[in-house]
Amino acid sequence: MDLLRFVTAGSVDDGKSTLIGRLLYDSKQVFEDTLASLERASTAQGLDDVNLALLTDGLRAEREQGITIDVAYRYFTTPRRKFIIADSPGHVQYTRNMVTGASTAQLALILVDARAGVVEQTRRHSALTALLGIRHLVLCVNKMDLAGWSGERFREIEAEYRRVACRLGVPRVTVLPMAAVSGDNVVEPSAHMPWYEGPTLLEFLETADVPDPARHAALRFPVQHVIRPNNDRFHDYRGYAGTIAAGSARVGDDVTVLPLGARTRIAAIDRHEETLPAAASGEAVTIRLADELDVGRGHMIVSTAQPPASASRFTADLCWMSGTSPLRARQQCWIKHTSRRVRCVVESLDDRLDVSTFDRVPEPELFALNDIGRVTLRLLEPLFVDPYEVSRDTGSFILVDPATRHTVAAGMVREVVTEAAPIAAAFQ
Repeated sequence: MDLLRFVTAGSVDDGKSTLIGRLLYDSKQVFEDTLASLERASTAQGLDDVNLALLTDGLRAEREQGITIDVAYRYFTTPRRKFIIADSPGHVQYTRNMVTGASTAQLALILVDARAGVVEQTRRHSALTALLGIRHLVLCVNKMDLAGWSGERFREIEAEYRRVACRLGVPRVTVLPMAAVSGDNVVEPSAHMPWYEGPTLLEFLETADVPDPARHAALRFPVQHVIRPNNDRFHDYRGYAGTIAAGSARVGDDVTVLPLGARTRIAAIDRHEETLPAAASGEAVTIRLADELDVGRGHMIVSTAQPPASASRFTADLCWMSGTSPLRARQQCWIKHTSRRVRCVVESLDDRLDVSTFDRVPEPELFALNDIGRVTLRLLEPLFVDPYEVSRDTGSFILVDPATRHTVAAGMVREVVTEAAPIAAAFQ
């Protein structure tokens, strides 16, 4: 069975946690001891029925406030597919947590309250998921029971959201009506909406086709660790461990080690105690090379025929995550890309995305918390990058404040640009 990763997003109280709880409960994924714990917690809250949102709201502060703060991951399996769910928070102040949950997702469920329709946070989360490369958005029109099960209201929201998706350039949109509290159209079809003839949410998730561009790209293998067993049996063993970020590796392939520029061949591919003839994107393996080279963490093994760009300057879409200080031009940070970390400077703030209109505001003075926009970065040492739409792993990065060591931004590489001035000048 294949694996589908999806994220839930939307405004506060649209029912994200309740929907995930209902999906797990109705698909028989909740153990009896977990259910007993939920019943006790629901009783403590003064509720007559089980609050299924507590399945994902695991933090004590979340349960006390009735909101989602952190990203909660849940796993379940049906006879047709395996799933990893990232339940992300809806509050604007926790938008950065939503970015974390969406960064590895292949599909996004955007929830809206049928009474409120599309609101600003719906637009913000939709814009973020589109920037993060999710090309299939699913709008879950929740709380249809509180909208009188109105088909007309559902079609109004569907039309408005399709216009939003069109502005964002999202090619595929699916819209589903449901009521998560009662379970209507989550796992079982609803008798209250005879005007809807589409699939339930679970049926859709089991059959959704989500292509992975990284599988068809050239090989990118960031080295995370060098394995040199200190024993007599494996005294000649030297392997490079990591996860294949893009493409595939096969024994005998011609590869190049960057930044060394040394060409060699793949001699063997190991996983645990087995040797593989090949491995694909997303697999964690150890690669052995035909030649003895000085390879370490931060190096990258790539396809000789299709190497990545060596970039000292590129444009990127950035989501600013620091609530203590805004981002301004000429600000210096550390950039963490795959397993490498180098110094960089934000050369310019090129534009900022207005999440209400999706217009680009040119040359903003600063980025505040949760602002999204285009920047140009200058690096002290080159990184080996691909456009984000080609590979999420080699096209994404984070920025780290050198003083606090806190992650302050998440970014997606858009285009490598030519040098305009000596690199050292940017750091003066």
